[in-house]
Amino acid sequence: MCADPATGKCAIIDPVLDFDPAHARTSTESAEKLLGIVKQHGYDVQWILDTHPHADHLTAGRWLADCTGAPHVIGEKVTEIAKLWRDYYHLPDAFPVADDFDRLLPEGIDFSIGELGVKVLLSAGHTLGSVSYVVDDAAFVHDALMHVDVGTARADFPGGSTGEIWDLIQEILSLPENTRLFIGHDYGADKRERPACEATVAQHRTDNPHVGGNQSKEAFIKLREERDATLGLPDRVLFALQVNLRGGRLPPAEADGNSYFKIPANKF
Repeated sequence: MCADPATGKCAIIDPVLDFDPAHARTSTESAEKLLGIVKQHGYDVQWILDTHPHADHLTAGRWLADCTGAPHVIGEKVTEIAKLWRDYYHLPDAFPVADDFDRLLPEGIDFSIGELGVKVLLSAGHTLGSVSYVVDDAAFVHDALMHVDVGTARADFPGGSTGEIWDLIQEILSLPENTRLFIGHDYGADKRERPACEATVAQHRTDNPHVGGNQSKEAFIKLREERDATLGLPDRVLFALQVNLRGGRLPPAEADGNSYFKIPANKF
């Protein structure tokens, strides 16, 4: 969440719709906690922002947009991601993303959260349509970077690219050195006990084991591709994409009133 202290306007970024893959059951517990924080601080939700269609969780963007009246937005290149996944699911008429999101943001566009200026930065590599949101002295960089003691995110999803994620990270690390970089995930590290979500550009330039110091693009690509080759698909990805490319909506209900996921067999 990003809030402007001067006006109380806020944006909720990459909210999670809880999902139990064993039972294909959703719940809004985590999203309700976000609304609790909004109420506690007296915030006024101005935006629901997604950085990309996530592979490891379902977005609560639509549910929160319906609760708050705030528009649910994402980068405009999500249309290209939708094209890929229509084929994987064999759903040629699915995912009309311009209809399912309230706004598709082009790279470089400026908007505001209260009095805070926001710039949209195309952040391809993890996916081909990810965006980062640069807000004053902070940047929300989704899954491009992990915490400074871990490294970077995988780039082997459909449309991903190790070369592009390197180029993106260099653009992020060209921001002023005191810029706070907020990441989307932290899986922990042996040397610390608590999760972490924030480090500065200067810290990543110096200490990030994948891109800090004098790391070269060639060495990074080798490291990242070797690491990605050992990773399986997230257990939620085949559920998540067909929800996230609908802006957080479940597949259309069928004649019995229930929604059904379509899971491709032997495609991955």
